[in-house]
Amino acid sequence: MEEDLSTREEQTAIYENLAKRAVENLKRRGIEAYSVRSKEEARSMCLGMIPKGAVIGTADSATLLQVGVFSALKRRGGNEILNPFVRDDEGHLVAGPDERQEMMRKVLLSDIYICGTNAVTLDGKLVNTDAHGNRVAAMIFGPKKVIIMIGANKIVRDADAALKRIREICAPRNAVRHSIKHHRAEYSELPCVKTGVCSDCHHPWRICRYTTIIEGVRGADQGRISVILVAERLGI
Repeated sequence: MEEDLSTREEQTAIYENLAKRAVENLKRRGIEAYSVRSKEEARSMCLGMIPKGAVIGTADSATLLQVGVFSALKRRGGNEILNPFVRDDEGHLVAGPDERQEMMRKVLLSDIYICGTNAVTLDGKLVNTDAHGNRVAAMIFGPKKVIIMIGANKIVRDADAALKRIREICAPRNAVRHSIKHHRAEYSELPCVKTGVCSDCHHPWRICRYTTIIEGVRGADQGRISVILVAERLGI
């Protein structure tokens, strides 16, 4: 009998084990956390957390696009969605700089904020780096509820490994994504785009500006942050 050379089943099993450990430690830190097997389950769970009438805020996220959260919300109807990073079919940003800036401010007052993360540690920390700071700001304070969607490929050992992942994977690939898919030529000049390696640059278009580590939530904020960990490779 021909051997099955696909490693999907093995990878899913590993992801599920890692997600289980991360979920346990996120809960210890007062963060609601759930582990699901597929992005379809993740999408269904996310929609179940969002009542009709709630104003939804978000930021740029490859993970959310892959899961299909916002297309599903639009089909369902009943929610206003504030997304400063809506793009046309060719990948160009629809809103201009001033409109995006104003919408990013409005997002901070949304009822529910949905985003991805750069890394989650096995001991339950959420580690992120932003260019504008709009995403990390909303994760920390502002919206009444935060839902964070995470692919299990973003699970790392500790905060040092998370920062390493951001420097070596997230930042270079995200900058290349903006350059190639979103037609932002200015990003092609970044050192990490040219070399594939972070050089801790001082370039005007550097996208690594604001770094946060969420180590838990206060007692009064219990339930504000919910994490959905998916046993799939998602996002950057």
